[in-house]
Amino acid sequence: MLYGKPSDEENKYLSPIFGSSAEGRDIPKFKLNDTPIEPREAYELVSDELLDEGNSRLNLATFCQTYMEPEAEKLMAQSFEKNAIDKSEYPRTADIENRCVNIIANLWHAPSEEKFMGTSTIGSSEACMLGGMAMKFNWRKNAQKHGLDTNAKKPNLVISSGYQVCWEKFCVYWDVELRTVPMDANHLSLDLDKVMDYVDDYTIGIVGILGITYSGRYDDIAGLNKLVEVHNQNTDFPVYIHVDAASGGFYTPFMEADLKWDFRLKNVISINASGHKYGLVYPGVGWVLWRDKQFLPEELVFKVSYLGGELPTMAINFSHSASQLIGQYYNFIRYGYQGYKAIHTRTHEVAAYLTQELRETGLFSIVNDGAQLPVICYSQIPDKTHEWTLYDLSDRLLMKGWQVPSYPLPADLSQTVVQRIVVRADFGMNMAVDFVQDLKSAIDELNNAHIVFHESEKPKRYGFTH
Repeated sequence: MLYGKPSDEENKYLSPIFGSSAEGRDIPKFKLNDTPIEPREAYELVSDELLDEGNSRLNLATFCQTYMEPEAEKLMAQSFEKNAIDKSEYPRTADIENRCVNIIANLWHAPSEEKFMGTSTIGSSEACMLGGMAMKFNWRKNAQKHGLDTNAKKPNLVISSGYQVCWEKFCVYWDVELRTVPMDANHLSLDLDKVMDYVDDYTIGIVGILGITYSGRYDDIAGLNKLVEVHNQNTDFPVYIHVDAASGGFYTPFMEADLKWDFRLKNVISINASGHKYGLVYPGVGWVLWRDKQFLPEELVFKVSYLGGELPTMAINFSHSASQLIGQYYNFIRYGYQGYKAIHTRTHEVAAYLTQELRETGLFSIVNDGAQLPVICYSQIPDKTHEWTLYDLSDRLLMKGWQVPSYPLPADLSQTVVQRIVVRADFGMNMAVDFVQDLKSAIDELNNAHIVFHESEKPKRYGFTH
């Protein structure tokens, strides 16, 4: 109706949200409410719940992408409801996934004479699980072939102590011993002088990390490959390398094209990477590739009859949205090689700027300068005149909205506390300049936090004195 008193039905849409009954009581938290509420009210209630969360763009702790172009978001929104695993119902999505695998295989120099295999995953954690299982199954088959008692002791996996927790999960879930090579002040990545000491007939493989979570450092994969090659020439129980390139897999090919870490190395048999890190896609999409199908045991590839068709699947999850796959493919065709390189080059320049500014304070010792992966890691230079710690600095920066983590390094370096800045594609130079200003302001505030004023010199606040 146009005039007069609105009907009850019209009132549903004319009543102010903050005058509604839904806004007059606490939001349901532990059980369903009895009756439905209007969509606009539900939206506002949930939106308000998220108001006091951190701003993802200011989160310098996360590697995960926090910006995508509106066109990418639109495409992804159009694909939310598609189950990427259901290849028989969504054959074009399946084809796009296959195209992505081929693009990545080319990027990682998969040998043309071999038959590479690959799949998308929810993220690198699932990809690492698949890579680890393939190594274990292949080891077990070879061990049985040569008469090794596979029940005598657990198989083991060798990795540096800077590993990401997904590898610990893998070893717990699949009953594998995790053998960690300690890092020290002289070896802030995999120690090649010691790594082969951890290898025996029960070793299913060695993991090299292209971007250690703690510091951003790269393991020397080419050096590891040489050690493995010598080892394999003198044993019936060869070991191979899986590269955890969660962070570096979509960065290094563009920034250090000549660095050999991928399938150009004979003993690298599988690689994982996160598309939602420097692949520039929102969380969560990951990828895992094997250089040849011989390294992916047939037992791990399932042919499933589903909705009238048969499809092969090697992923652990059997249902996930196609939206991230579409987002990854959009980025590939949108940016191309030169586009990715341009984005990462700017990211690298921002990391170099931040490192220089941190050095010039004279307060920090740079553990990793972002020269490879744009991750800056630094510790505090001991100074008796400063009573504050990196944890205090993190708290002070958080007051400005910046989330900058402080934490101890792993294992033998746990006495060293570091702070880490992850520079992502959406962290431009203008934001970096703002961050440096806030950092210096936070340091000044901390330096002056313990000044003791004479009673007559105490500053007046809020218009009154005690």
